Amino acid sequence: MIHQFKYGVDQLTPGKALAIADGQVKGVLVPEVADRIATSYGHVQTIVSQHSTVYGINTGFGPLCDTRINEQDTRTLQYNILQSHSVGVGNPIPITVARVMLITKVHALAQGYSGVAPATLERIIWMIDAHITPVVPEKGSVGASGDLAPLSHLFLPLIGLGEVYYKGQRQPAAAVLQAEGLTPVALGPKEGLALINGTQFILAFAVTALQRLHNALETADIVGALSLEGLMGTARPFDPRIHAIRPFPGNQLVAHRLKTMLENSGIMAAHVDCGRVQDPYSLRCMPQVHGASRTAWLHLLDLVTIELNAVTDNPIIFSADDTISGGNFHGQPLALPLDYATVAAAELGNISDRRCYMMIEGRYGLPKLLIEDAGLNSGFMIPQYTTAALVTENKTLCFPASADSVPTSLGQEDHVSMGSISGRKLHQVIDNLEYILAIELLYAAQAVNFRRPLTSGPVLEAVHAFVRETVPFATKDRIFAYDIQQLHTIVRQQSIVRVANETALANHLSLNGIYHDQFGFY
Repeated sequence: MIHQFKYGVDQLTPGKALAIADGQVKGVLVPEVADRIATSYGHVQTIVSQHSTVYGINTGFGPLCDTRINEQDTRTLQYNILQSHSVGVGNPIPITVARVMLITKVHALAQGYSGVAPATLERIIWMIDAHITPVVPEKGSVGASGDLAPLSHLFLPLIGLGEVYYKGQRQPAAAVLQAEGLTPVALGPKEGLALINGTQFILAFAVTALQRLHNALETADIVGALSLEGLMGTARPFDPRIHAIRPFPGNQLVAHRLKTMLENSGIMAAHVDCGRVQDPYSLRCMPQVHGASRTAWLHLLDLVTIELNAVTDNPIIFSADDTISGGNFHGQPLALPLDYATVAAAELGNISDRRCYMMIEGRYGLPKLLIEDAGLNSGFMIPQYTTAALVTENKTLCFPASADSVPTSLGQEDHVSMGSISGRKLHQVIDNLEYILAIELLYAAQAVNFRRPLTSGPVLEAVHAFVRETVPFATKDRIFAYDIQQLHTIVRQQSIVRVANETALANHLSLNGIYHDQFGFY
């Protein structure tokens, strides 16, 4: 049975938004919300009939806010705004991101402060349920007044314009409506502006980034623990007592995860009295570095959850006599934490690259370049070149887009957030991070093989066995790009995390301990 989510009533979370996008949960409009929306729509009709002057209802937009529009043209105004503001360029955004945009826009409009007709929301919900997804170019938003260009493209299909993905193909929206026996929506006053004013482009990229970054954080802990085993490091720095006296929750969580995965390790027991005083930072400081990135992720989660349940268009309609032109469409509240999360993701890659480098140095009993016959074979020399390149690319992407602002709209919109760029850049960094983690996984699995017949704990042994089902131990050179690509696939598909979690559960181990509720993804 598919669960229902009540737009405008239930609390939307990133996990629920993605579940609706995936078809696992169905979003619905209940009668009380439809009534609320209808009341707000009625306020707009009263404003028009009473000839009150309200921005975007019977005035032009942006610098044309002082230009009065007569009653007969108020509907044409809304039709025109969708066309004139559809100026996006670049590749289409991922379908999931576009679907999350639709879902979050419905939930925002269902709060009843935007003046749209219930029928308009019902058509958008029909598009979501029918998996008819608009084609939206990735570039063109400055993150205020909302994500104007991408949202305009998102809602062109409502009026029979633009393109959609339909039954696996990219098709003109007009042809799809005709095939479904539907006519375009006739937008009323304020509706076009309500549709394109808001932060749903930034928000959708943030929602999908939260899911991807959470997977990367979980994977980084697992792969880092496997690298530590390959390098015969110590688990002493993960003792909960030292983290209790510097109690950052992210640090404590990572220390708990690492300690749990390394318990009952034969490899660990074999060198307990080796005389090594301490490990390099990339092993010893995983709780502090991975933990700081966890904290950034949690901060983004908190703010995204607020935005998911917010009203972000303009003007806000409280009643026919009480409307306010404000700035809830401004993307700065998300732009800043998205830039912070970008740095956090990049740092996971930085420390992972350092562990890769350590494993090919020939230290701690490992052969140089992780190959027995180095010289004739270059072994694993060159994959670290790739991590170095990706790490540097990520550093160049860490410049905060939110630190910039270019005035638009003839100076009326004189400070913008650039949060749309922040959201897209975060995904670019995660793209690179997933490859970096895949290469570290390649190295760690090779290093652990050199510790045989010693074995690790059950979680890391299961992860190692899973890797070996896909990528064999290397005794001589081969095309390692194929290995990297295969491991990247299982990293990106969350398979490493799944194997670790399932094995932990089977062995009555709790990888997340008391921190599960706070740092879990819902």
